[in-house]
Amino acid sequence: MPGPTVGPDGDRSATAVPFRPEEVRPETPGRAPFAAATVITLGSLVALGPFTTDLYLPALPDLTADLHSTAPAAQLTLTGSLLGMVIGQLLFGPLSDRLGRRRPMLAGLAAYTAASLLCAFAGSMPVLVAGRVVQGAAGSAALVIARAVVRDRLEGAAMIRFLATMGLISGLAPIVAPLAGAQLLHVTDWRGTFVTLALLGAVLTVACAFGVHETLPPERRHGGGLGTTVRAIGGLLRDRLFLGYLLTGTFAFGALFAYVGGSSVVLQEVYRITPQTYSLVFAVNSVALLVATQFNGRFLVQRYSERALLLGGLSVAAAAGGAVVLCTTVWDPGLAGVWPALTLLMASMGVILPNANGRALTMAPHAAGSASALLGTGTYLCGAVVAPLSSLGGRPSATALGAVVLGCALLALGSYLPLCRER
Repeated sequence: MPGPTVGPDGDRSATAVPFRPEEVRPETPGRAPFAAATVITLGSLVALGPFTTDLYLPALPDLTADLHSTAPAAQLTLTGSLLGMVIGQLLFGPLSDRLGRRRPMLAGLAAYTAASLLCAFAGSMPVLVAGRVVQGAAGSAALVIARAVVRDRLEGAAMIRFLATMGLISGLAPIVAPLAGAQLLHVTDWRGTFVTLALLGAVLTVACAFGVHETLPPERRHGGGLGTTVRAIGGLLRDRLFLGYLLTGTFAFGALFAYVGGSSVVLQEVYRITPQTYSLVFAVNSVALLVATQFNGRFLVQRYSERALLLGGLSVAAAAGGAVVLCTTVWDPGLAGVWPALTLLMASMGVILPNANGRALTMAPHAAGSASALLGTGTYLCGAVVAPLSSLGGRPSATALGAVVLGCALLALGSYLPLCRER
């Protein structure tokens, strides 16, 4: 049974009028809610986030040497991007509830393109980190507004299935990005990866300008200022169910980003693999995430309860973190032991994240932009905190990586069990 919903003014109400997608834009019976080109564009917008974080990962060691810096300082480029995404989503999400979806989306993509060029020509690590903050903040418009567009038109199981379809497209980003980044290093240096991101931003700006229509008409926008935005966000955070799903997704995403942020340095420096081999490992693990996401959206949600799926996924994630710790402390099978555990972790995320985020968005039909912003803010803030932890002390550690994954999975379980009990 759906939980309480939060209205645009931030009021928590169990009797709020349910949202009906046909009120936004009537559709012909049997017609798909989005054109195929729009689905591809929305999937690409969601993919922009992981592409921004993953494309340059194989170049981290070269970047560090070229700028005469250290591994922990280089990982701050990832942290800076994630912090930018936190700030940007808090800006663009509520802004899209006020102004509609298109204008903030196009402005963010244009700024993302400019920030990517700034990163490409950075002459020092502080300038690069600053550029990554701006790049993350501007690029967050794509992520937060794409989710809000879907919520404008769909809800419930239909929304989760559509998110799975988008995930089929966006899920290619973690596979393609490190492979492309490794291949780019054969023809250019790390600066070329940021020029590539600038070109990607420009292409998406044009695609959105011509292919994504407004899904939030003026009568469904809130006309208030900062006070209305703060009340809407406060109302969401006071909703026990929304908060529970928010924290569950946030900590689970922390486990994912512990892997994303730490695997490049840990696998290349601890296990001495090449950037090309690392891109292969990352690609295989990303395939596991993609397959699990599709299996969840097309099969599991039809046959199992959300509670069973989330408990199962969170348990698997915790087991994966524990396995990495055991494989680096109790015995040492090398990469042959750590790699399967990390693959299992990625597969669990394909079940946890769509269900947790889908349920959270269901709680806020009248404040989809703000709800999407909180989901993105929580996950990327947690990611920014945990990304450098595998290199604490100045040296990368596979044990530390596994411990962070295990800790985040246990925190997610500890949030879900008491807060997400629905009547």
